[in-house]
Amino acid sequence: MNDLSPEAIRHSFDRAARHYDESAVLQRTVADELLSRFQWLRIEPTTVLDVGTGTGYALPHLRRRFRRAQVLACDIAWAMAHAARLHRVLWRPSPVWVANAHNLPLRAQTIDCLYSSLALQWMDAPRAFAEFRRVLRGEGLLTFTTFGPDTLRELRAAWAQVDDRPHVHTFVDMHDLGDALVYAGFSDPVLDVERYTLTYESVRAALSDLKRIGAHNAAMARFPGLTGKGRYRRFEQAYESFRRDGRLPVTYEVVYGQAWVPSGVPPPSVPSNARAVIPIRSV
Repeated sequence: MNDLSPEAIRHSFDRAARHYDESAVLQRTVADELLSRFQWLRIEPTTVLDVGTGTGYALPHLRRRFRRAQVLACDIAWAMAHAARLHRVLWRPSPVWVANAHNLPLRAQTIDCLYSSLALQWMDAPRAFAEFRRVLRGEGLLTFTTFGPDTLRELRAAWAQVDDRPHVHTFVDMHDLGDALVYAGFSDPVLDVERYTLTYESVRAALSDLKRIGAHNAAMARFPGLTGKGRYRRFEQAYESFRRDGRLPVTYEVVYGQAWVPSGVPPPSVPSNARAVIPIRSV
């Protein structure tokens, strides 16, 4: 199980929802790339679920791509789900729920395609994959992106020169994600990596951007107090060693993945009283 606090994650993204779209340049770029990969797949789903929808950027794209499908969405943060509902259209609304991806309010084998972009890093990947496998039908598709271990490497290295506290999350390696997919019962996993670098004038500008997209430190072992001025100055000085051509880099390693549910193999059974269920036909 990962070491992230669901409460801290929910609170962080509730606070970030209002200004999220102003700074989510990378998130939109990655979502566009993941959405573009549907053109190589011959699928005609009847139900599509966007897990960790954020402000709902992908929803109109998914509705246009799969015109015959019902597009559903969920997010762990209420304010994000509320923002995503603004992407509704009168003729084709997308129901958006507040839900934890580890416990989706759906019956088993009710989804044909599950899409999730840059949300898995906030989850326990094995638990999330098991839940995705549960709700997907046979021959259903899982397509996702998440951050790999090289993400925020400059930030991690700079803080390592100050103390040994967890200031940056530990991101799961692509090969471990592949193993987790197979263990959860998926077949034919395909994963690849792209690297992106954003640059900033100052450390404060980089951290401000991270704050505005809700990327706070949500580790349960994080230091609960404020960072002292002396420690923060040492951190800034350490980060300055990465400056090139007058700019400071922030590196992101993005893992793109997809996997299929084998036909005729039922998901693990879950007691009917284990979750609140929202019937698909009623939304």
